[in-house]
Amino acid sequence: MPAVVDGVALARLYGEPLFKLPDDLYIPPDALEVFLEAFEGPLDLLLYLIRKQNFNVLDIPMAKLTEQYLAYVEQIRRRNLELAAEYLLMAAMLIEIKSRMLLPAKKSPAGEEAEDPRAELVRRLVEYERIKLAAARLDELPRAGRDFLRAVVAIEQSLVKRFPKVDVGDLREAWAAVLKRAKLHAHHRIAREELSVREHMTLILKKLQNRQFVEFGDLFDAALLARGAPIVIVHFLALLELARESLIEITQAAPYAPIYLRLAYTPS
Repeated sequence: MPAVVDGVALARLYGEPLFKLPDDLYIPPDALEVFLEAFEGPLDLLLYLIRKQNFNVLDIPMAKLTEQYLAYVEQIRRRNLELAAEYLLMAAMLIEIKSRMLLPAKKSPAGEEAEDPRAELVRRLVEYERIKLAAARLDELPRAGRDFLRAVVAIEQSLVKRFPKVDVGDLREAWAAVLKRAKLHAHHRIAREELSVREHMTLILKKLQNRQFVEFGDLFDAALLARGAPIVIVHFLALLELARESLIEITQAAPYAPIYLRLAYTPS
């Protein structure tokens, strides 16, 4: 075995270390190629040449652009004739535009100036650049499998559902929440009650009949007080109305003494 240079093999051939290059080694010219720029078609190449030379896309110098384009097409024609076919078609179009620009411009029968031969090419280039920029913006968006991965979770369908236990405190809180909501929907209805002073005047006269005296407090018994303040007020107004009409007499033996009532004396 030859001496090892710095203890490292030059290469490996079928897994075996190679410490010396063979004398009959032949490397074909096309074995190693470096492509600095890759284009997706003739329009992409034209747009690259225009932007690289800072040409105005609306005023393209056709002679210089055609020269650079043909130089590139000649390189790819030597390597791949099928790939060059599409580029050769665009080259023919560029040569035609260049030739038309060398000829004197002809006016139309209406007197209008002839259309610029580069107009159709400019339109296609502007539209292609717009689509290319939109595609680049779409490519920057997050993409599944490239920028992020989707989480996959396996769920066993045979699992039995387990419900949480409910204690007395939970039921009490749930019942309190129901009562709280019920209070929000409560309705308070007020009904108008017809109260008659004359009716109460009749009740007082019946109570005083066949009795010599009746104490003032006895007229307002527990049954009457239980019916509420409005009834008591009307009953008192009926008492005052009877006194005003001289149908009853109100007497008191001494100051702060009990008040008594009786029917007024009517001579027969």
